[in-house]
Amino acid sequence: MLDQRRLPHETVYLDCDTADAVAKAIRNMTIRGAPAIGAAAAFGVALAAMRSDAADTAGMRHDLRIAGEILKSSRPTAVNLEWAVERMLSRLSDQSLCTAESIRSAAVREAQAISDEDVETNRRIGLNGQELVPDGAKILHHCNTGALATVDIGTALGVIRTAHEHGRRIHVYVDETRPRLQGARLTVWELRRLGIPFSLIVDGASGFVMKAIGIDLCLVGCDRAAANGDFANKIGTYNLAIAAKAHGVPFYVACPLSSVDFSCASGDAIMIEEREAEEVTRIEEAWIAPEGTPVFNPAFDVTPAEYVTAFITERGVIRPPFRENLILVNSDGIL
Repeated sequence: MLDQRRLPHETVYLDCDTADAVAKAIRNMTIRGAPAIGAAAAFGVALAAMRSDAADTAGMRHDLRIAGEILKSSRPTAVNLEWAVERMLSRLSDQSLCTAESIRSAAVREAQAISDEDVETNRRIGLNGQELVPDGAKILHHCNTGALATVDIGTALGVIRTAHEHGRRIHVYVDETRPRLQGARLTVWELRRLGIPFSLIVDGASGFVMKAIGIDLCLVGCDRAAANGDFANKIGTYNLAIAAKAHGVPFYVACPLSSVDFSCASGDAIMIEEREAEEVTRIEEAWIAPEGTPVFNPAFDVTPAEYVTAFITERGVIRPPFRENLILVNSDGIL
């Protein structure tokens, strides 16, 4: 995996050969982005199968359950992580897999299927979002939702990339995204490589940019959506949604259906990860606050559904009422 902590200064790839190594890479944000860590976790389960020395299926499945719990605990908010691990364990519990070797083979196939499906999901989200992006659009984007956060072209940035590749004249205003600066470090790196025009802004400038420049739409990603349309995303998303509502700017959430947690009735049930204080008090090796400064560092926030104009999914653009329409689309219904 590409070590995203080293971007944009260095391009370094790391090999993970155990489930524990994958969990560590997810925890320390070597890899991040809900779809990407879901796919990585799936391969983590496959690695556990390959590394297990169990001679029988019961021992193998025991080892896989332990690896699955380690992987799921590595980051709590993004639902794709848990979804991918549970899908792997469900597939590998199939009693027709009656030897340890058959479980190993099935694990690799299922992990690859999860990865391949995300490529197609990205493509469909990108295409489905085109009806929302006018030619000449000025787009405000938060965090990083591109190829680095997924298996292929991305979710919200996938919509932007597809618009650019289809000849739309667009300009992206990129939130720096404190405290880990995923916008400044990662989204800018991707947009430059793609040749998409952009301007980097500080997070606190979004309201002024909407008023002074005239943003046509906000596009963000999603780490976990509740059944009612509340959704968790990188910290600062809620502030951006409030500013968009105040300025009459459409607020779109690019969200694969694997990121919708129908067991969560509302955003109140979404667990929010809190990370270490030094993410806030330092930038790389430079201290920007006195050592020992008390810090509250939630990695995500929850945006209420009332601020969301629509979700862009692989099965189409979903508008309110979200509780009914998310269920309808997820069950192969047609809006």
